[in-house]
Amino acid sequence: MDIKHNQEQLIHAEGRAGLTEQFAFRDIRPEEEDQAALIEQICFPPNEACSERMMKERAAAAPDMFLVAVDRETGRLAGFFNGIATNEPAFRDAFFTDAGLHNPGGENVMLLGLDVLPQYRGRGLAREIVSRYADRERRKGRKKLILTCLEDKVAMYEKMGFQNKGIANSTWGGEEWYEMELLL
Repeated sequence: MDIKHNQEQLIHAEGRAGLTEQFAFRDIRPEEEDQAALIEQICFPPNEACSERMMKERAAAAPDMFLVAVDRETGRLAGFFNGIATNEPAFRDAFFTDAGLHNPGGENVMLLGLDVLPQYRGRGLAREIVSRYADRERRKGRKKLILTCLEDKVAMYEKMGFQNKGIANSTWGGEEWYEMELLL
């Protein structure tokens, strides 16, 4: 069992090194707001996607709450994770639409979207973005990350360490959402 565990760790470390070679991970830049807005439209159906205006407002108000993966070869965004900080303990839909709710000193992060372009999926990029985001926010002293997701994404987020807290207090896009939490 120890040998299998060590092999899995080695494969994960090699995969992580490959992602670091292919992608740069950092905060979003003002000139990338249009790319982020377009990626959001590609990754989410119209009833769930953040509008272009909201994405630009969020990126302008809290660029340090975005973690983007930039393809080193093309210089373009491959994906990103974004949220806003708050002292509130539970998710509410207003976080999606009001960037003014961002509190830079907030102890919790309400995550608003994990976006990875289709051509970059299946490589572990989403998991890497989430892992790096959690590490970064832990170093900032945050207490937990909170997100909502559809039922078919619950297992994916559980594999990333999130706990399912049940049906969320969200009706965003007319869908039923689950609230997920990662204690830092």
